Amino acid sequence: MFSCKGPGDEDSKNDPDDTSGQVTVVTKPLLPNNFNADSAYVYIEKQVSFGPRVPNTEPHRKCALWIEKMLKRWSDTTYIQAFDAKSYKGEIWKAKNIIGSFNPKNPERLLLCAHWDTRPQADQDPKDPFTPSDGANDGASGVGVLLEIARQLHAQKPALGIDIVLFDVEDGGTNGNEAENSWCLGSQFWAKQPHVPDYRAKNGILLDMVGAKNAVFAREGMSAMFDNNFLGRVWNTASKLGYANYFINYSKDGITDDHVYISQILNIPTIDIIDFDAKTPSGFGAYWHTHGDNMSTIDKKTLTAVGRTVLQVALNSEANIY
Repeated sequence: MFSCKGPGDEDSKNDPDDTSGQVTVVTKPLLPNNFNADSAYVYIEKQVSFGPRVPNTEPHRKCALWIEKMLKRWSDTTYIQAFDAKSYKGEIWKAKNIIGSFNPKNPERLLLCAHWDTRPQADQDPKDPFTPSDGANDGASGVGVLLEIARQLHAQKPALGIDIVLFDVEDGGTNGNEAENSWCLGSQFWAKQPHVPDYRAKNGILLDMVGAKNAVFAREGMSAMFDNNFLGRVWNTASKLGYANYFINYSKDGITDDHVYISQILNIPTIDIIDFDAKTPSGFGAYWHTHGDNMSTIDKKTLTAVGRTVLQVALNSEANIY
């Protein structure tokens, strides 16, 4: 196992109403799903416009305030967890987890999460490994998708309780001798001190690097261990919507990402939807931790596939369709 920091216009094949080709025929009705990739794209672009969201910097501070403002607009209750995180180098990072809750009194809950910070250095970049990249896909894409889902949940007002948790200081770790628990500091903090006492959710979905062109999402090993049935349900939902070319039936080795700490510390079985590329040494896209991780990496078709799938899972959890 290694750290995840280590080793709107859609064409017809992405149309959820298209039952041609290999799309499974839907035997039960899918609830209306109005996820808008154009909006998600704008939310990613806005995060990138602040500059790299590295802890203790002005872009980080400004982006946090903007995310908080957006979640307050759509969620029933918003929570801000401000905390100090200690990096593996001994630095103290002023960090924030930002949380939006829908139907907070309903004990039947689903957790949706992503990280919003940017890695302090693009250490995989062959020309400039010492300055941070834009972090358009690694960080901003998951947040952009979840902000659009928040907008849709506000409009549709499902009865299910849903929490959107955006973690800080996920991407500042190392794979060296100090590697243990140096990643995912925000999720570690939240799992030990959730935003409400005795917080519970039936399942969780983590989004990490979910916007790249031609991305594929394999069945990640730790996710399968935590709840293989739920993992299969999410992948089956994607197939029913016509996105089996993104959510592939291929198992990959487990990685340490935010979902591991949520599952192991808080005992909420959480799966990871994360870009997979078998052609690269890291197993992630060629943009990963380089200056190629900019807006040119982001593709609306991929955002649509992920956003519609996750929103559908949330909506159909309430209807007990699966």
